[in-house]
Amino acid sequence: MAMPSAAPRASGKKSEPERPKKKKQPVFLWKAKAASGEERTGEMEAASREEVEARLRQSGLVPLKIKKKPTEINLRLPGSSGVTRKELVIFTRQFSTMIDAGLPLVQGLEILAAQNENPQFKQVLREVKEKVESGSTFADALRDHPKVFDDLYVQLVQAGEVGGILDTILQRLAVYIEKAEALKRKVKGAMVYPSIVLVVALGVVTVLLLFVTPVFKDMFEAAGGDLPGPTQLIVDLSEWLRANILYLVAGIVAVVVAFRVFARTEFGRRVIDAGLLKAPIFGDLLRKVAVARFSRTLGTMLSSGVPILDAMNVTAKTAGNVVLEEAIFKVRGKISEGRTIVQPLAEVGVFPQMVVEMIGVGEATGAMDAMLGKIADFYDEEVDSAVSALTSMIEPILIVFMGGIVGFFVAAMYLPIFTMAEAIK
Repeated sequence: MAMPSAAPRASGKKSEPERPKKKKQPVFLWKAKAASGEERTGEMEAASREEVEARLRQSGLVPLKIKKKPTEINLRLPGSSGVTRKELVIFTRQFSTMIDAGLPLVQGLEILAAQNENPQFKQVLREVKEKVESGSTFADALRDHPKVFDDLYVQLVQAGEVGGILDTILQRLAVYIEKAEALKRKVKGAMVYPSIVLVVALGVVTVLLLFVTPVFKDMFEAAGGDLPGPTQLIVDLSEWLRANILYLVAGIVAVVVAFRVFARTEFGRRVIDAGLLKAPIFGDLLRKVAVARFSRTLGTMLSSGVPILDAMNVTAKTAGNVVLEEAIFKVRGKISEGRTIVQPLAEVGVFPQMVVEMIGVGEATGAMDAMLGKIADFYDEEVDSAVSALTSMIEPILIVFMGGIVGFFVAAMYLPIFTMAEAIK
């Protein structure tokens, strides 16, 4: 089977029939037989089945089956690109290999669009291909899809096109995205475990208070007598929760909505991001993640030939923290005034002194991109160690916390039973 493409190709033909310059034409799936007897399949944009058949015959193929491609259902959520980072990495690596092999941009995009299984990504690649066919640069075509290809991606592609090293740049981009995603997964892994345990603990306590405690309460009231202090506390808490559960749920929803609205404001983002960096447990971890991301992004862009001011601009926008973003923009402003990068980095007070000194050495030796790569690798390992230490520290604390809650509840419920048993004796 030949690799599917939007237009058939056959050996011995100098060129393919020219495609009509029409947009939003139907897509047809075809199966045809070559002169050698080999069966080929693919898909083609055309106005009708007859046009598909004619173009296949012009290419030396005998049509066997032609049918209109079913309409793809778009399940993309509002604000979502529908393209995962893994899919983006695969596309970037494959496209880099095709360019390195000498395949034209349009043909490479056509092949990758045809074989892509994600409908959203397939459509994006087709639109990019059409714009490149119309004379646009590859970077400008990508810029029309910011939810899939961010500023960093577009800037690096532009630098690769200008320097004639697009295949190399795409390989660097694939490596960068993979390492950035690995870093993100490490942080999420550190947050997910305690979050799950806390949610489970809250759920268990809620079920016990709403459904289990009332049964014990009826039994205690039938037996008569005063309840011990811990038991009375659990009973009172159960009665309060049953009476105010709707108000409590409404209050929690209101707080969550208010927090989300506050977090979307410029002042709210600044307050929250500053608080996260100063948090007693997670603050140090988040700062290491930020330094690793800053170093990796800036180093990748500088090694790809992007001017430092443009690189700092993109790095600031991808920092992921308002405090760091403002600090990087301040450093960029000082560099634009003619200063070196070291002094402004030290003045903002966000980056560790070791990072500042290593960048200074890299700047003095003319190898700042390589030094930034070493800093990023070092802090990736630091994040690994921090996540392991955090998990080791939090796990026993959460186990004791859950055990204490459940143990207190069980003791409080059974304490009156032991008291009644002593009274009977």
